[in-house]
Amino acid sequence: MGDNIIYIVVVGSIVSLIGTMIGASLGVIVKKPSDKMLGAMIGFAGGLMLSVVVFDLIPEALTKWSFGWTLIFCIVGIIVIAFIDTKVNIDSINGHLKVAFMAALGLMIHNFPEGIIMGCGFAAGTTLGIKMSLIIAVHDIPEGIAVAAPLMASRVKVPKILLYAFITAFPTAIGTWVGAYIANISVNVLAACLSFASGIMLYVVCGEMIPESSKLWEGLTSTIGILAGLIVGFTMVNIL
Repeated sequence: MGDNIIYIVVVGSIVSLIGTMIGASLGVIVKKPSDKMLGAMIGFAGGLMLSVVVFDLIPEALTKWSFGWTLIFCIVGIIVIAFIDTKVNIDSINGHLKVAFMAALGLMIHNFPEGIIMGCGFAAGTTLGIKMSLIIAVHDIPEGIAVAAPLMASRVKVPKILLYAFITAFPTAIGTWVGAYIANISVNVLAACLSFASGIMLYVVCGEMIPESSKLWEGLTSTIGILAGLIVGFTMVNIL
């Protein structure tokens, strides 16, 4: 089991790092990405996550556990991530450096449960783990931009920007190890983790990503991004 957990942590860390670093690179290149572009990207990532929760993560939990316990732990996941969300607020912070710092801090806290989601996915089955890793990688692209863009505006050197983006992705590796370890304890623990992860993702998608996508750009582009994400996610669930 030890070798399997190491494999999961390595894969999960690499995938998360790829998504974050792509986003940071875009932030460095684009410097100030348009609201339209960010809205479409965040909407697409939200659609991807929502489709996997509805069509894969929750059904997988239901095959291992009862409906009642799946629902309860899903709600617990929502409550926990909502509590974290209320404690991490960057909206009232002024100044590019402060925004970048608070964004990075919030993303590091947010990346830990993302790692747990990936770890649980791999523990449930390799294909589910791959799906979760790909989706979280796409989700991490806007996060990399969120860290890099304000730092570029503050004239921070590019190597430092990429280093800071790398650090924000590190908690994902810790979360992946935790998720893989506890999910391997028993089938019931695995089902609880899948249900809990479903609640986390539902909150992130419905409470943050889709509203943020619409707030950034109220036009058709954000809506198309969300729908495209749903369709791509549904396709991935059935192909992988």
